[in-house]
Amino acid sequence: MINSRLSVAIHILSLLASHPRERVTSEYIAGSVQTNPVVIRRLSSLLRKAGLIESAPGIPGALLAKPPEAITLLEVYEAIFAEENLFSIHSGPNPGCPIGQNIQRTLNASFERAEQAMKNELARQTLAETMEHLFA
Repeated sequence: MINSRLSVAIHILSLLASHPRERVTSEYIAGSVQTNPVVIRRLSSLLRKAGLIESAPGIPGALLAKPPEAITLLEVYEAIFAEENLFSIHSGPNPGCPIGQNIQRTLNASFERAEQAMKNELARQTLAETMEHLFA
């Protein structure tokens, strides 16, 4: 399920992009997001593993690993939700029921199409384009 993690991750990257020559700390980012720095560090860890940000042990703050023009919102989504499905289907429907027999297969196909449409849209937008709208 998509929750606020995606928007917070984009917020993190936008702040880093807006300070291209300085390391931005999780405390600073947390102040902008209005959340706990631990939340920022958790998401930043996922973004680092995906190669979107750079940080070093013992050195406070982080930097973007590549230009905002080279980061798509799909990359951010995949970094944050790598192991999760957008939709989940209830488990264990009654196999003796005509609806229960087919609901998972039917919904899987619909949900896969919807998720692909969302991913296609996210792939079309870069972090730089998102940031342009922040200051419009």
